Order: sequence, then C-alpha cells, then structure tokens
Amino acid sequence: MVFAINEINENPELLPNITLGFRIYDSCFNEMQAVNGALQLLSGAEKANPNYICQKKSKMVGLIGDLQSSNSVAVARILGLYRFPQISYGSALAYLSNKINFPSFLRTIINDKIHSFYFNMLMIHFNWTWIGILAADNDFDLYDSELLRKDIEAAGICVAFFMRISAQHTRDQTLSILKVIRKSTATVVVLYCSLPELIPFMKVATEENITGKVWFASGSVITSPIFSYKEFWRTLNGTIGQKFPLTIIPGFGKFLYGIHPSLYPNDIFMKSFWEASFGCLWPNETPVNGSFYCTGQENLTTLERQGYNEAASVFAILVYNAVYILAHGINNMISRRSGYPCLTIGRLDPWKTLQYVKRVRIRNTAGQELFFDENGDLNSYHEYVNWQALPNGETQYVNFATVKETPESHIVLSNNTIFWSGGYTEAPMSKCSESCPPGYRKAPRKGQPVCCFDCILCSEDEFSNETDSTSCMKCPEDMWANEKHNGCWMRNLEFLSFRETLGGSLATISVLGSLLSLSILLIFIKNADTPVVKANNRNLSYLLLLSIFFCYLCALMFIGRPITITCILRQFIFGISFVMCISCILGKTMMVVIAFNLTQPKSNRRMWLNSGVTNTLVLVCTAIQVIICAGWLVHSPPFEYQDNKSKMDTIIIECNKGSPIGYSCTMGYMGFLAALCFAIAYLSRKLPGSFNEAKLITFSMLIFGAVWISFIPAYLSTTGKYMVAVEIFAMLSSSSGLVACIFIPKINIIILRPEMNKKDRKMFIK
Repeated sequence: MVFAINEINENPELLPNITLGFRIYDSCFNEMQAVNGALQLLSGAEKANPNYICQKKSKMVGLIGDLQSSNSVAVARILGLYRFPQISYGSALAYLSNKINFPSFLRTIINDKIHSFYFNMLMIHFNWTWIGILAADNDFDLYDSELLRKDIEAAGICVAFFMRISAQHTRDQTLSILKVIRKSTATVVVLYCSLPELIPFMKVATEENITGKVWFASGSVITSPIFSYKEFWRTLNGTIGQKFPLTIIPGFGKFLYGIHPSLYPNDIFMKSFWEASFGCLWPNETPVNGSFYCTGQENLTTLERQGYNEAASVFAILVYNAVYILAHGINNMISRRSGYPCLTIGRLDPWKTLQYVKRVRIRNTAGQELFFDENGDLNSYHEYVNWQALPNGETQYVNFATVKETPESHIVLSNNTIFWSGGYTEAPMSKCSESCPPGYRKAPRKGQPVCCFDCILCSEDEFSNETDSTSCMKCPEDMWANEKHNGCWMRNLEFLSFRETLGGSLATISVLGSLLSLSILLIFIKNADTPVVKANNRNLSYLLLLSIFFCYLCALMFIGRPITITCILRQFIFGISFVMCISCILGKTMMVVIAFNLTQPKSNRRMWLNSGVTNTLVLVCTAIQVIICAGWLVHSPPFEYQDNKSKMDTIIIECNKGSPIGYSCTMGYMGFLAALCFAIAYLSRKLPGSFNEAKLITFSMLIFGAVWISFIPAYLSTTGKYMVAVEIFAMLSSSSGLVACIFIPKINIIILRPEMNKKDRKMFIK
C-alpha cells in the first residue's frame, strides 16, 4: 500500500496537487479490534467515539481492508450506514456481495461463490467425488462452507464429513475431529476456515502425524500466514488451493529491497523485522550469547531466496489495485467537479466518492483491467497452485493448472511437478466406491450418499458402455450383449437350414423316403392284378402310398428359413397328409375285419365290402381334419416369429403355432384315429389268411404311436432348430414305420417270392 501511494503521489496526472496519506490499524484477527479501528477512522480521534466526528474537516475518503471476512462484515455494517467506501483485498465471503446489507463494500479478491466453480472443476478433473470439509465455527465461514457444500453436491460430489473447528477447541475436541478424518475413506480434506481456527488445529494434527490426506486450502487460506509456521510444514507440504495468478508489480521489487529502518523510524515493526531477518540486535538491545549487533549495512537482497521478494505475497497486487481504484475514483470525482475551484480533498464527501469508485474502469501498471460488477466484485480468474516446502528451507507456490475458458471449460495441467500432501507420489483417488467399469451399473447403497454404491452387472440383454453408468441400456432386437456387457454384438440367426449337416441329412431322408413310396406305388400299379395287390384293397393301397409320399415331402417344408406362408402350408399339409394316411389304414383294417366276419355269401352286410364305403370313410375322416385346419387358419394362423429370449446370442426364427388349441386339436384328432386304427388292428391280428394285414397294421400303428408319444416330451424340451428337427424326425420315422411294416413285406413277395403271388394260390392256409 505504501508503494502504491508513493507511486500515485509521484504521478502528476493522477490527483494533481493532492497528496495521499494513510493510517494503518492492526485488526489482529479480532472483530472487536477491527470495529474499534474503523470507528477511530470515522471519528478522527485516538479513542473511538461512535456517531461523532471529532475533526471538523475529516480527510478520510476510504478504507482498504480487511483481510479476514468476519472482520470485514463487522466493519462493513458500520461503514455501510455512512456509505463510506471500503475495498477489501482478502475477504472472499460470498455474503458480502449482498448490496442491501453492505452497500459500500467492494473487493479486489475473487468472490467465494466463484471459488466453488473452480473447486468443482478441479474435483471433477481428478475424479475426486468423496471429500471432507473442515469449516470454522462461526456464522460467516459456516455460511460460505454451506454454499460450497450445496454447489459441490449439485456437481455430483459427496461430502464424507462436515466438521467444525474453533479457536476455542480443547485438545480432546480436536483429537475427536482428527479421529473422524483419519477413519474416513475420503482422501481430500477441504480447509474452509481462517488463521485463528487453523493454527490450533494444525498444531494437534502435526503432533498426531496425520498422513494420507490431501489438504485443499479454500478461499484465502492458501495464501494465509499459516504457511509461515515451520512446525506445520511437514503436514502442510503439498497443500493445493486456488489463488490469483501471480502478477508482478513493476518497480515493486526495487522498492522492497530499498526499505531501511532509517527511512521509516516510526514503523513499530521495522526494527523487529530487521532483527528477525538478519539474526542481529540493535545497539540499544541487550545482547545474548552468539548474537551480534545490526549495522544497518545488511542487504535485503540476500533474503530473496527465503521468501522476501516481489512474488512473496499474492495480496500485494490486490492491495495495489484497491489503492489505485480508490485514487482513480477520487480523481474522477474531482475532474467532474472542476468548476469548483475551492474543492479540496478535505471537502470530499465519502458517500459521493463511493459512486465514482464503483464506476472506475482502468488498467493498472501491470496491464490488468480493473472494474467492479454490480455486486462490487472485481472480475478476475484463478489458477491452481501447489504450496511446496523445499529441503533447502525455501518455500514456493507452483502453478500446476489453469482453467481454459471455452464453451465447455476444462482444466489444463502445466508441466510443473506437484508435491502431493499425505505422502502420495501421484494424484490419489478420493472415492467412496470404486468406479463401475463398462458392463456394470451403479446401485446406490441404502442410507448413504449417492457417491457410495455397489456395481451390479447388467442383465443378459442389457449393456453399458460408460464408466459409472447409472443404468444399463437394452440391446437392439437384432443384437445381444457380449460377455462383458460393455457392448452389443449382432445375433446369429438360427433356423434349420438345408446347408447344415442336420438339415441336409433330414432333407435327404425325406427325398429318399418319398422316392421309395413313389417306387412302391409304381410297382403296385404294374402288378395291380396280382393277388397281393388285389387282396389288400388296391385303391386304398394306392391312396395310402400317395399319402405317405406327401408325408415324406411335407418334411421339406419344415427345413429352411420360415416365412408366414410356409408356416401356414406346412401345418396344413402335415395335418391333412397324416390324417389321410391313417384314414386309409383305418379303412384297410375295417375291411379286413368285415371280410372275415361275413360267413354267409348272400348276406345283406356284404354291401360293406364295397370300395365306395372305404373311400367315403377316408373322405369323411380327412374332411374333418380339413375343417379343423381351416378353423385354425381362420382364427389364428401360424406366422413367422423371431425368438430373441431363449438364447441371448441367437435369434431363433421359427413358426409360431398361432393358436395352441388349433395345433392341439390337429394333433389330437390324428392321435385319435391312430389309436382307433391300432385297437381294431390289434383285435383282428389273429384272423387267418395269407394276405391278412392286421398284424402288419398293428405293428405299424404301434411304431406310429410310440414315435409320436415320445415326440411330445422331446419336442417340449428342445428349442430352435432342434425342436423342428424333432418334429421332422417324428414325421419321417412314423412314415418309414408305415412303409416298412405294411408295404415292404408285400414288395418282398412281389419281387423276391413271385411264386406266392399267383392266382391259384389258396387264400387260406390251414
């Protein structure tokens, strides 16, 4: 401040013919002391007289200070009543921006409300989501720390503990707080307090050797005198915080090194500073062992590496700016009122000066543009610093990051080495729970903050491709989640194909079976007049072979990719072909029974041996199946269906039956006819005759029934193409059983034993 005032007084263009002076009061980090000093300034007397001005012409035009927010609040309440300009260089409390309560308060330090923005940016950059807060146990620091807590929780950061510390705390109270800090899994601890609370706390923390924690000094703590206490260096070394970028004031270094006690004989601190810096005593002091007297020839430049330099205090530029703003405000007021020649600084009213100070917009000698916003805050920005105590006894603030102002602001790290407090060699983690990798989702723990969660693997058809995902997304219908559930893969399409071994084999058997039945039909037609063919109802045999032919070919419609039309046709042809086949067998069986039970040649019941009766039976039985199938197809026909539930990595393309009742009626009716045919054939198995088919029909129906009964559990226990294969296998097996049991013996007689197939062969064998 002295340097700034000297510079202004030497500037002929700023406040010409006016000399600025100053009075300095030490508030001693005490609100009452600060208020007392403010009242002394207002009253103009050594002893404060509230509401009285002891000097007729007061020359006080403004106040620079205070450093501590609680002191500034107390002083600003009083100065605000008189609209007396007050510019603080260190009070960052957001509450002071309230112009209703503090109308004359301005500041050159950044508002704590902005601190939370920079704080959140750093926390998010290092992915620190679990922190602890130590706040001073007073109204103002608690107010600001609560604002910080609200802002960081809105940014997704959780508070592990929120503890209050006080200058009046006993050692046991401090130990209980340290126990909470040590026990907590939060690595980052925010110091949101001032020097009076911090000194006793750090004293106990150092004695207890608190390690494993990264201290973040919020607000003005990072630049407070706490770092000048060497006994705390071991604990505080590596503390990080945010402050104004270091700005070197032109000429300030030369001024610092030019200070001498002889230039400031009334300065009560000058001699003490000289003695402490050079380890000497002034001649009027009592010497002690090993001490020597100060000569006045000591050089301050030797203290540069010990922290006495132009970059030592971040507050230097803030105080410098405050003095210059106040001076320019006075200068602007005088310039506007140049028509009043008798106007002197002694006649300036502070409440009038305040309006000009608020509207100041200048650029200082360091190139910074200075102006206040509507809340009396100076627009500026912060940088992130790391306080380092070096082995050689030197200390320094190292800039390790800045915020790059873009549409999406982000932190840019510098190349400077960071000393991490807590004994860490790199940026530590500070999380309540480890991050959930892709493929997992976060499941909040009951009764705990949102930062505490368990990682749950996504379900079978879901995935997450981000870290710390709160939910899993469903894969598209044609895709499935991979094993790690961090992405989706295309599903395989599954259906019984002609190209695969199983499908090709069944198709081959189907074709061969159809050719076999067709060949037998041709043999029967060629030998139509032989006893074997004629004795077994020639027309029914032809129709039966034709039905079996379609039963074999029907299996081909179950192979290949299903579409709706094939789904309808396969069930329709399957149902009618097999019912027609069984109806023919039923007709043959009934003909055998009727033939062997008619012993009277001229009986009226011989009319039942007419082929028209059996043809009608086949037609009626088949017509009933046609009606069932038609009703099924009209009500709820089969359709193509893609099953993506049964197998996660596969889409099963199959035919949905449409109506389970319709399918059951079709199969049930076929089963009923087969059972009826089996029962009649079984009862007539002992009838005599060389060409009696009853036994053969019994065996064929036994095979037919066994195949389809075993088909039911096999069909229900399989899925996909294997379920279709089971159905095809049942069709081919039952068809082959009919061919083998009914027609192969006849073909054996016709081809291999023709002597048994002659007209003179007797019908009955005794």
